[in-house]
Amino acid sequence: MDKQTMIEKLNEDLASELAAIIQYTTYAAKATGPYRPQLTQFYLAEVPDELAHAQYLANKIVALGGEPTTVAGKVKAAQTNREMLEAVLAAEKEATAGYTQRAKEAEELGDKGMAVQLEDMVRDESGHAEEVERILMDWPL
Repeated sequence: MDKQTMIEKLNEDLASELAAIIQYTTYAAKATGPYRPQLTQFYLAEVPDELAHAQYLANKIVALGGEPTTVAGKVKAAQTNREMLEAVLAAEKEATAGYTQRAKEAEELGDKGMAVQLEDMVRDESGHAEEVERILMDWPL
């Protein structure tokens, strides 16, 4: 993989992280019902991790000679608490798969530091996914 292709892929990842920040912020505002306080707290607690990922990606894109995107990816529309949690779960699983692939590509590019950082991001995203799975486990229909 060449540097320019890596920059393009990292920009796709950055757009997804920007979308995650928007998603969590919006879903925190939209949570309803008796679980609203806990869901709001859960969503807002995730924002700093996603912001840190976005900052790393933007910095790495610049270090590679690229221009970081300022356009967020699409946020899935969701109306109910369950729909929001399911959308978050799907996004976290997608991020886990994407960063797993990107870490391999960073190794191919010969950038061990980026590979290690991306693997740390896999850990973060998969942990987020596991937490949402546990919330949904006994979620009322």
